[in-house]
Amino acid sequence: MELDPALPAFNQTVLMSGPGPFVLLGVPGLEALHTWLSVPMCLLYLAALTGNSLLLGLVVTDEALQTPMYQLLGLLAVADLVLATSTVPKALTVLWGLSSEISFGACLAQLFVAHVAFIAESSVLLAMAVDRYVAICQPLRYGALLTQRRLPYCGQRALPHTYCEHMGVDCLACGDIRPNIWYGLATTLLSPCLDLGLIGASYVLILRAVCHLPSHSARHKALGTCGAHASVIVLFYTPALFSFLAHRFGHHTVPGHTHILLANLYVVVPPALNPLVYGVRTQQITQRLRRLLQLFWAGPWRKVGSERASPQE
Repeated sequence: MELDPALPAFNQTVLMSGPGPFVLLGVPGLEALHTWLSVPMCLLYLAALTGNSLLLGLVVTDEALQTPMYQLLGLLAVADLVLATSTVPKALTVLWGLSSEISFGACLAQLFVAHVAFIAESSVLLAMAVDRYVAICQPLRYGALLTQRRLPYCGQRALPHTYCEHMGVDCLACGDIRPNIWYGLATTLLSPCLDLGLIGASYVLILRAVCHLPSHSARHKALGTCGAHASVIVLFYTPALFSFLAHRFGHHTVPGHTHILLANLYVVVPPALNPLVYGVRTQQITQRLRRLLQLFWAGPWRKVGSERASPQE
């Protein structure tokens, strides 16, 4: 990175080493409720960890689940785990008052991991929609088928959020952030919106094909499968797109705490619900989970129970 000789020595040092730690303020205006807000977030995070880890373990270890649909479920579980784990633990430390500082390097790492996980999950949801389209509409073909220079930060370190969000960090910079604004807007429009458009088109074709199915039970089963997927799509995209667009167009109209709460919603609710929607509602995964629990009970726990029941010699 080349430094401008016209810059003062202090500013050159800041550009070379990066700014000091940021301070995460949590949810400004609702500081008295931080502890209460942390309770559902913590419970949802634990549910996301448990459900997605179990789902991923089943997909990885069970040979009968090595098909495209279940592999996509495994990828979705990985994306959910990364998305939630990259943001929620730090958010909880902020809400619990344990640590509000985050180093510049950790902040950039959190930005990178959270955005990669979000784009990955969006791409997996698109792939799942295409998978369902081929399976329902064309079942016979199913088997065949930059780095930028860092912005200068001149003094402001207070970040009104529970985790490092792209535009929240950019707004603290003392340089021109217009390229970042347009980059973020283009990413929002080209990635999730393009995926949403293709997902919508796939569902139009799916519904068209379902309406031509001869059996009422077949139509009901196909609509039930797609309805679960559609509900996750709505839960994932609605708060995410609102959060992205509110930072750019609703900065003076959307209350800060509303924006922050919705930004936290899309990183913890879908990861907590996806294992239930895609795992419990999928018969093969439910059967294998029941079998896994039976094997676990028939192993060490049953042995311990029999030892306790046997008379002492």
